[in-house]
Amino acid sequence: MRWVDITQLEKNATILFPESIKVSSRDSDYYFSMFLNINETFKLMEQLANIAMRHLLDNEGFSEDKSLPKPCKTLKHVSTLKRDLDARAKNERYRATFRLPKDERLDGHTDCTLWTPFNKTHIAGQMFVSNNYICFASKEDDGCRLIIPLREVTIVEKADSSSVLPRPLSISTRSKMTFLFANLKDRDFLVQRISDFLQKTPVKTSPSNSKEKQDGFGTAECEEVVENLPQSPLASSPASISNNKQNTPYDNSVPTANQGLLKIFSRGSPEDLGPKMAKEKMKEESWNIHFFEYGRGVCMYRTLKTRELVMKGIPESLRGELWLLFSGALNEMVSHPGYYADLIEQSAGKCNLATDEIERDLHRSMPEHPAFQNEMGIAALRRVLTAYAFRNPNIGYCQAMNIVTSVLLLYCSEEQAFWLLVALCERMLPDYYNTRVVGALVDQGVFEDLTREYIPQLYEKMQELGVISTISLSWFLTIFLSVMPFHSAVVVVDCFFFDGIKLIFQVSLAVLEANMEKLLNCADEGEAMTVLGRYLDNVVNHQTASSPVPHLHALLTSGDEPPLEIDIFELIKSSFENFGSLKADVIEQMRFKQRLKVIQSLEDTAKRSVVRSILSESCFTIEDLEELYVVFKAKHLMSCYWGGTSTAAERHDASLPYLEQYRIDLEQFRELFVALAPWSCGSHAPVLAGRLFRLLDDNKDSLINFKEFITGLSGLYHGDFIEKFKFIYKLHLPPAYCSEEAESALEATDFFTDSVTPVGADANKEEAGNKEVKDKKDEKASTVKDYKYYLRMWAKEKEPKKESIKDLPKMNQEQFIELCKTLYNLFSDDPQEQELYHSIATVASLLLKMGEVGKKFTNTSAKRTENNDMSNVVSTQSKEQLTSPDSGQAILIQCQVKTSSDGETAGDKHALKGQLENMRLAEGEIGISPSQLASDEEMKDDTSMSSYSVVSSGSLQCEDIADDTVLVGCDTATAIQKYSSIDVDWSISFEQVLASMLTEPPLVDYFEKKQDIRSRIEACKQQRAIERQLSSSSDYELSVLG
Repeated sequence: MRWVDITQLEKNATILFPESIKVSSRDSDYYFSMFLNINETFKLMEQLANIAMRHLLDNEGFSEDKSLPKPCKTLKHVSTLKRDLDARAKNERYRATFRLPKDERLDGHTDCTLWTPFNKTHIAGQMFVSNNYICFASKEDDGCRLIIPLREVTIVEKADSSSVLPRPLSISTRSKMTFLFANLKDRDFLVQRISDFLQKTPVKTSPSNSKEKQDGFGTAECEEVVENLPQSPLASSPASISNNKQNTPYDNSVPTANQGLLKIFSRGSPEDLGPKMAKEKMKEESWNIHFFEYGRGVCMYRTLKTRELVMKGIPESLRGELWLLFSGALNEMVSHPGYYADLIEQSAGKCNLATDEIERDLHRSMPEHPAFQNEMGIAALRRVLTAYAFRNPNIGYCQAMNIVTSVLLLYCSEEQAFWLLVALCERMLPDYYNTRVVGALVDQGVFEDLTREYIPQLYEKMQELGVISTISLSWFLTIFLSVMPFHSAVVVVDCFFFDGIKLIFQVSLAVLEANMEKLLNCADEGEAMTVLGRYLDNVVNHQTASSPVPHLHALLTSGDEPPLEIDIFELIKSSFENFGSLKADVIEQMRFKQRLKVIQSLEDTAKRSVVRSILSESCFTIEDLEELYVVFKAKHLMSCYWGGTSTAAERHDASLPYLEQYRIDLEQFRELFVALAPWSCGSHAPVLAGRLFRLLDDNKDSLINFKEFITGLSGLYHGDFIEKFKFIYKLHLPPAYCSEEAESALEATDFFTDSVTPVGADANKEEAGNKEVKDKKDEKASTVKDYKYYLRMWAKEKEPKKESIKDLPKMNQEQFIELCKTLYNLFSDDPQEQELYHSIATVASLLLKMGEVGKKFTNTSAKRTENNDMSNVVSTQSKEQLTSPDSGQAILIQCQVKTSSDGETAGDKHALKGQLENMRLAEGEIGISPSQLASDEEMKDDTSMSSYSVVSSGSLQCEDIADDTVLVGCDTATAIQKYSSIDVDWSISFEQVLASMLTEPPLVDYFEKKQDIRSRIEACKQQRAIERQLSSSSDYELSVLG
């Protein structure tokens, strides 16, 4: 069973198996038991399944999987894979706990104590050391957390040990803060590791501003970052902005927002607000006292007191700074100076699907707020969203990102808002903002499980109404910003940046619990949505010091009774009191369970959508298409691992429609063609697969999607004799039949046939053509076309053109010979093989004769004269090719044959059989040119006619020429030199080929015979299972041998 096929993974306890693991797929369930350590096994399975699910979401999973260690030798009692996955799990937990960048790697951790000056005590916990940070977390969840960036560390020293402080370690920072750790088990080694990391840390110059030095590291860190970062040309000055105007797709004459838009577009003066402003000042003073006791900036002690202040509301003057701090965006911004400015320059003047969607949604982002009723706010929002779209093309732009970003810009500068958006999309709400909103759907499933656990009496009713699936997306994607009044929703955002997704679940559960009675009495989904909408519309924030912002969602409120107002701070308080027991690790466990279910459900939906979209264009049944989709998808996933011609990113693009997401290259297509083709083509199958691949690859990107794949299979499996043979006929015409397959002998012929028409005729034609074009231009200029004419022309262009047999181009001699070779290989191993060989020989002989006759009618006397003049040059070129080392190719010999009127002889039959055998031997060699076939009917004619036979120049002997064969006017060498090249004037049409084929019942019966694809699909699946087993065993053998 492949990991990507698993739909459910959970630990079970039954009477028969007290400890077991249940593994579910779409087909069946499996139970595994009798584990030595079931918890470790289950954790390992979770990690592997998570990586497999990433394959279906984006390309990161392939890079993660390729980076897994390949065991070079067996280790006793240690699994290299498990050791690596355990390290990954620790890294992910470390980064999530302290909100660190995605590239941070944990080096190690140790037990210790931390002296906390705010309560004069030693707190037990663990110290974590990574390449850029030293972190501390107390054993109690809400005790204390600390983050010390190594870029801020100035001194690391070992203090004197004592009975009170055994093995202490002192760390000082630029902000004049000192942190004292003690009870370190291996202090010397720890100091050495920190010193090694400090040597690799780039030195950051301290600010020259004396005020910033006085305030310390935390006081003005955000402002210092903005001031010291290199400014982009867009942020320099209005003059420099206007100079770069021609390089950008929008008007850059608008200044860049270097501070929160709320400060620029604030409405009302502080005097008008009175008591509200006094309340705001009290909040600011409370935070200043907290900064004095616990520190300010990234090195601040984060305790339960910090959460209590956040729950009471962050002052608007500090909101941007604290959002950056709590989300971890500040660390990424400091670590990447100038990154945002570079993105702005790179994205300037470039347009794609994401930028088009951004332009469409710009004026829908908080249109009620004055900051976005002018060009400055719109331009800032455009730049931030465009910069992120270029940073992360896998996400690009998703609806709801504009609403969240507009709120971030109200309290932060453009660069700060950009890094907050990065933290939101890539760490705090993973996989939320993509085309399939997978993360939001996963958390929707988690929310359902939490509702069943905490509000069981309401769960059944909510499932019956189907409300959870509707409300969760709008609540989670915008963090309540689209469903609550603005000043209430930003309080939720305050708590979210501090507590993460746990806060969103708590508030959602509190809203449901507050409306339980009304929801239980609702008759349908619409009534339940109205109840919840009215409740959220009336969640108010009476403490805000800003002027009220109109809430467009409040239009839902109606009725005679005045609405009951709900204070946002009371709502948040009740959510912590009733649902504060939620733990982050429990939520992650529930997310994993739902992720398997959601992604597999999306894959099933994608399969059904793809099958429905191509059902009308294919004659396969729904069941056959679904099975083919599974086979094609499995081959695609393998190509992402081992594809040699392109990367996984080129093969898999989750932003594309379902029909185009999975693509395979030529190598994978050849394998599927050999396994699924209705006819066994032998060694000729790879050549035919290459031609079919080129025919299906419309956009010439060397990759084909599932629709193109089904189009090719349908042409081979369905339709009558005419449709099938038309498809085979097209495989021997450009673009399917490419020039690389042509023989080297044709190069000279092609060179000379480029200018067959005399120079005078060319000049006359050119002059006549110019005159005709001029007449048409004059006629067009004299006629005024109205708009209806152009509409008709446009509609005519849009109409799908139906291809008829008359639209197919004629086939030259070389292409016809390749067609005969293909047909010959199709008939191998068929019960009616001899009859089919005889039929194709008869048809080929007849068509060659028809081509000769047609050439006599089409050739003009001038053309014949020109060809006679060029014959010597052609013969010289052919002679050079015959004398070359690689001239062991099949040679077409044309000679005059005189036979008696007694009919065909036994020698003729022997010659025909020899011709077919020679073709069979020559078909697999590169550069071999097959020849025309002679039929028995030609031998019956008592007059002289052209006869064609296939021989090899290396095996050309005198006895190969029959006694009754006479070479007229030349010896053998002269005949070879004269006719060794393909006749370029020879051609045949599809109608002629089809008419000749229809005269042979064995050929018609062969192509009319129904073919069953089900058996081939099953054989393909079994072969894939065998390949996986062989691959696994070979990996094991390599590890043992190593």
